[in-house]
Amino acid sequence: MIMPRGEALLLPASPFFIGFTLLAALAVHLLPLGRHAALPDLLAVVLVFWNVHQPRRVGVGVAFLFGLLVDVHQGALLGQHALAYTLLSFVAITIHRRVLWFGLLEQALQIVPLFFAAHLVQLLVRLAAGDMFPGWSLFLAPLFEALLWPVATLVLLAPQRRPPDPDENRPL
Repeated sequence: MIMPRGEALLLPASPFFIGFTLLAALAVHLLPLGRHAALPDLLAVVLVFWNVHQPRRVGVGVAFLFGLLVDVHQGALLGQHALAYTLLSFVAITIHRRVLWFGLLEQALQIVPLFFAAHLVQLLVRLAAGDMFPGWSLFLAPLFEALLWPVATLVLLAPQRRPPDPDENRPL
């Protein structure tokens, strides 16, 4: 892939940092903030981010595991979040090369349908199990998640943008 002129090369992502960010997003997701239908799923944003930027380190299995953890914590129908996160990760890994060609705002537009599909899968599973429709505000959450995408990108790529150790023998 040819890098656009003026864009710096990124350092490799630390597996510890990836794990820390996923666990921190899970911790935020587990906070008792109430059950608002329009509340964005920060764990889904971080999962999709790492699926797009590090598809070999964060895959479908990790998404399934985090989905099961969220299902057990919320007492939801077992597999509801696991199915949604798995499908979300699969599609994100499938389109990760295309997404990286765009700027941050265009990336957010590319990711919005993934978040809509994940929320739609969760809604269909809940409705099939006999739950009530939570309201149309449910479809605001994917928009909020897409608005979080540029922020997540700036925050999660910050450690990789560190300048390497200076060396007088190396011009870069």
